[in-house]
Amino acid sequence: MKLTTAGESHGKGLFGILEGLPAGLTVDIEEIDGYLALRQSGYGRGARQKIERDRVEILSGVRDRKTLGSPVTLAVWNRDYENWKAYMAPEGCDTSARTLTKVRPGHADLTGLKKFGGSDARNVLERASARETAVRVAAGTLCRQLLRALGIEVSGYVRDVGDVHDEGEYSFDSLCRRLPELFMMDRALQAQAMQFIDACAGQGDTCGGVLELRVKGLRSGFGSCMTYAQKLDARLAAALMSVQAVKGVEVGLGFQAAARCGSRVHDEIFYSEERGYFRTTNRAGGIEGGMSNGEELVLRAAMKPIPTLMRGLNTVDFATHETVRAATERSDVCAILACEVVLESALCCELAAAILERLGADNLADLADRYGRLPQ
Repeated sequence: MKLTTAGESHGKGLFGILEGLPAGLTVDIEEIDGYLALRQSGYGRGARQKIERDRVEILSGVRDRKTLGSPVTLAVWNRDYENWKAYMAPEGCDTSARTLTKVRPGHADLTGLKKFGGSDARNVLERASARETAVRVAAGTLCRQLLRALGIEVSGYVRDVGDVHDEGEYSFDSLCRRLPELFMMDRALQAQAMQFIDACAGQGDTCGGVLELRVKGLRSGFGSCMTYAQKLDARLAAALMSVQAVKGVEVGLGFQAAARCGSRVHDEIFYSEERGYFRTTNRAGGIEGGMSNGEELVLRAAMKPIPTLMRGLNTVDFATHETVRAATERSDVCAILACEVVLESALCCELAAAILERLGADNLADLADRYGRLPQ
């Protein structure tokens, strides 16, 4: 399975082509739109979310809400394009207007200009923008529906926002009670996090945080220890790191494992006639030797603060080389909830790809049969 996305932040829309989905999957378009709306929600979001009301349009690969086995083409149109058509239209436009040369630290602006040429960072930022993730959420929700058909569920929550940390441990089933404003689990900590976001907004600043992702129901043996490219933890980490603003990923104990003795890191193995092989701990986060071991997958990702600051950081004007304050684009103070939704979607896409590579079915019935015969 392969996902290719296209589109610019203020262009006509965002588009995705998803190749390799099996035929016969029932597509819930309302659920896709629901996750697109979630991606636009959350405390600390900016004005763009009031303009866009994202909905998916399926252009190919689905008939009567069933996948056909052919490539699925997804479109999420930009309502804001009407305000930018004079500056962004591929048929011809005024590229001298809305230029950006006051390159922003932490963004793709300067490095992109040096790599791709030109003098207007808008040609870079329009694609580097996290607006691109809208169509990834649409594709990821389609993959989520495929995983669910196999009995696999994906969820997550926000552990930290700025310097507000949640040290609690939560079961997968309890994640349905995550709080709507920030997807945190503890109401008192979320209130502190919202105050932290307000303080950042008051200073023209931004903030990030840490998110935890969980996968329940994945059977053992996905990924491989035989070649590095097939290691499941490597693949999932790459998928999460591909999301804008993510600067770190860990699996299971992650960096905590470096500070512990082996006896407090590795999960002891037991056996019973009723359960077969099992573990009573899950410090490995469900992956051993690059392969899923049948336990719940546990991954965490660190999201950096958004690099577009309303007060702007010191930078250089690409056109004049003068010291200036960085340009400001319409932006968010904190998009941690949106990031969590996007990361779940990226995880769903990569898991679906790994499953289809191993089982190779052309229709959902065959895929479900092959998956059902795998060991737990």
